[in-house]
Amino acid sequence: MEAIYTHGVWVADSLQQKTMDQEKLWLAITHMGDPKAAFLLLFPLTYFIHSRTGVTVLWVAALSEWLNLVLKWMLFGERPFWWIGESRLFVNNHPNVIQFASTCETGPGSPSGHAMVTAAAWWVVASAAGSFLHSRTRRWSLGRSQRPLLFHVASSLGLLLTALLLNVALEKLGLDLSWSITLAKKWCAHAEWIRLDTAPLSSLTRDCGAILGLGLSRYWKPGGWPLPWASRALCLALASMALYHINRFPLPVQPQALFYALFLLKFVLVPQVVMVLTNVM
Repeated sequence: MEAIYTHGVWVADSLQQKTMDQEKLWLAITHMGDPKAAFLLLFPLTYFIHSRTGVTVLWVAALSEWLNLVLKWMLFGERPFWWIGESRLFVNNHPNVIQFASTCETGPGSPSGHAMVTAAAWWVVASAAGSFLHSRTRRWSLGRSQRPLLFHVASSLGLLLTALLLNVALEKLGLDLSWSITLAKKWCAHAEWIRLDTAPLSSLTRDCGAILGLGLSRYWKPGGWPLPWASRALCLALASMALYHINRFPLPVQPQALFYALFLLKFVLVPQVVMVLTNVM
C-alpha cells in the first residue's frame, strides 16, 4: 500500500501543477461529486423529471453512502494531506500538494465516497435515461416509493443501529475509529477547514435522515397534484432555493450529540421539501 499511496501523491502533485489555471473548474467538479450532492442536487432534479427515478436515486445514495462508511471503518484508508507528513517518506523530496477546504475531510480516504456514492446515484440516472421503460428500475423504485411510513422508519433505524453496533464492536476490538479525525486536525493547513459535517457519523445521520424524510413525505402527501411543466419548474426552483438555505444553515458543534441530531433533522427535511414542492405524481 505504501507504493500505491506514494504514487498517488505524485500523481496528485503532477495534476495540480498542470491544471492550476483551472482550479475553479476542478473545485466545482469536486463539489458536484460530493456525496451530499446526490441528496441536494441530483435527487431534486431527477424527481422533477421522473418522480420514481428520483426516489430510487435517494435510496441508492443513502444505501451506498452507508456501505461506504462501513467500508471506511474497516479499510483505514489514508488521505494524501495527512499521509505526506505521517509517512515521513518525503523529507528530502517534498511534493507540492496544495490543500483546499474540500480536501480537509475528517473521514478515512478509502473507499472514496465521491466515487462510490456519485457513481451509484448516476448509475440509476443512466439506467433510466437509457431505457425509460427499464423493467427492473421501474419495479424497484415503484416498490420502494409506495412503502408505508413504518418501513422507512424501520429502515432508517436499522441503518443507524447497525452502524453504531459495528462501531462499538470495532472499538471493543481495540480499533480507534477516530484516528482519521485526529490526523485531519493535525495536518490540515487551516483549522477552520475542519468541519464536523465531514465526519463519518455525519454521513450516517444524513443517510438515516433522508430515508426517514422520504417516508414522512410519502405519509404527508402520498398522492401529489398534477401540474403543468412551467409550474413544476417554478416549484423546482423554489425547492432548490430552500435546500440551499437548509444546507447553509449553521449548526452548533458542541455538544456533538446536538449537532448530529440537528444534522439528521436537516436531511429529514430534504425529501419533504422536494416532494411537497415538486411532486409530479
